[in-house]
Amino acid sequence: MTELISIKEAPKHVNEEVRLHVWLTDKRSSGKIMFLQLRDGTAFFQGVLRKNDVSEEVFAAAKELRQEASFYLTGTIHEDQRSHFGYEVQISDLQVVSNNDGYPIGNKEHGVDFLLDNRHLWLRSKKPFAIMQIRNTMFKATVDFFEKEGFVKFDAPIFMHSAPEGTTQLFHVDYFKHDAYLSQSGQLYGEAGAMAYGKIFTFGPTFRAEESKGRRHMTEFWMMEPEMAWMHQDESLDIQERYLAYMTKQVLEHNQYELSILGRDPDKLRPTTEGNFTRLSYDDAVKMLQDAGRDFKWGDDFGAPDEEVISKSFDRPVFIVNYPTSIKQFYMKKNPDNPKEYLCADVLAPEGYGEIMGGSEREGDYEVLKQQIEDAGLNLADYQWYLDLRKFGGVPHSGFGMGFERTIAWICKLDHIREAIPFPRLINRMQP
Repeated sequence: MTELISIKEAPKHVNEEVRLHVWLTDKRSSGKIMFLQLRDGTAFFQGVLRKNDVSEEVFAAAKELRQEASFYLTGTIHEDQRSHFGYEVQISDLQVVSNNDGYPIGNKEHGVDFLLDNRHLWLRSKKPFAIMQIRNTMFKATVDFFEKEGFVKFDAPIFMHSAPEGTTQLFHVDYFKHDAYLSQSGQLYGEAGAMAYGKIFTFGPTFRAEESKGRRHMTEFWMMEPEMAWMHQDESLDIQERYLAYMTKQVLEHNQYELSILGRDPDKLRPTTEGNFTRLSYDDAVKMLQDAGRDFKWGDDFGAPDEEVISKSFDRPVFIVNYPTSIKQFYMKKNPDNPKEYLCADVLAPEGYGEIMGGSEREGDYEVLKQQIEDAGLNLADYQWYLDLRKFGGVPHSGFGMGFERTIAWICKLDHIREAIPFPRLINRMQP
């Protein structure tokens, strides 16, 4: 019986007869020859159907195929160096499964809003396909990396009774007549996991009620957040560097085809695989911006244009370390050498993409953390369980968080973060 394969497996079956189940993305005819552009979820390639090689019924059925028709085909795999994929199939038979007219996304330019309205169908197109395949590689690389490093996957709740970073950008939920919020971070619960299991990482959806239409913001996105007991900030930076280097290397090894679809130059990503990320102090970053003519003073937080100026000066991610305490969160540990700073760092992606990761050494002293919670104007009772982590067996510990879609946007060189997730949620979009 002829073997059923995926398009991605075609290179293993050159000059062999195979079967595939496919969808039609486009079609053109040249007299007695039809060229069918095909996809199956693993790759795209061309099927060639010659009238003299098939029955009249098969040729007639092929002529009637419309965009996104689904069918089985039988054919022989050949090399085709003219295509991105490098192979095509000479079709000898096909059996139509469904064939409907009126597919709304044609092979022409469409507006962004139209494509987002039809996101459930747009996902089938080449660019979204390539992005989602790369996203999948990055997800797998994340799990593999932290497993090799001895981390435990730890799941934080989505419903939270308090906020790690204040309630101004949280989605409020009426939770059986009690106040609750959709999670903006799994970090605090991750710290509980670290005190139980040593090294953990959370990975799941998070939510920010931030009314921004910027290219780096969505209301729902995924965060990857490791927490590590017995670890200081410098050791955490080492892990962050190794992680980004490993993940980028995996994309270069497994997604050359998808990068070529996106027109992404792999040479722009190779420096990241080498590590050796610069650790730039906040003070030096301020000076860099001032030297570049930016109106920026010590104590300001970096905006997207500021991050763009800094990140364009490096060919790989760069750490900015030790921010002023006035612009960071209450749970961070102060720098013993300068109490006006926290022991923290953000990672800026190169090519102007800006912040993709942020982390710190966490404050481990019960009394100091209690005071910082009060100074932040937060309800101490909401954080008593968090203080317990210091009261009972507290140790030095560190952690960080990575915005998954922001990192995908950089790897894929996307104009907007909304392309990096299957169904983006924006302040003006909840459909489909």
